[in-house]
Amino acid sequence: MSTDVSASCHCGSVRLEVDAPPPEVTECNCSLCRRYGVLWAYYTPDQARMLPPDPPTDVYMWGGRSIEFHRCRNCGCVSHWAAVDRKRNRMGVNARLMPPEILAGARVRYRDGADTNRYTD
Repeated sequence: MSTDVSASCHCGSVRLEVDAPPPEVTECNCSLCRRYGVLWAYYTPDQARMLPPDPPTDVYMWGGRSIEFHRCRNCGCVSHWAAVDRKRNRMGVNARLMPPEILAGARVRYRDGADTNRYTD
């Protein structure tokens, strides 16, 4: 039985598939994430697949320019972030693009990205 989970932007141009539902998601209050309104689910790059493999996204980087934030060129939904240094074996998928029932069982963790850069729980 497959546990793959699909996620897509509003228009469907950017789609992702991950190996499993996220057991927890992160809500961050940094200046960027609070504006995006995302919940991040973390995966290794080999646990997430872009469909199509090279989707029509625009990339935004800021600050230390160590993370690429991707959004759909058509509808503007933020789909994921990827580390510029590909040796960093982690990426964030916007879990709000997953079906709502997938998130129903996920624990929400709060990260103080605006000040301490630590989880508050």
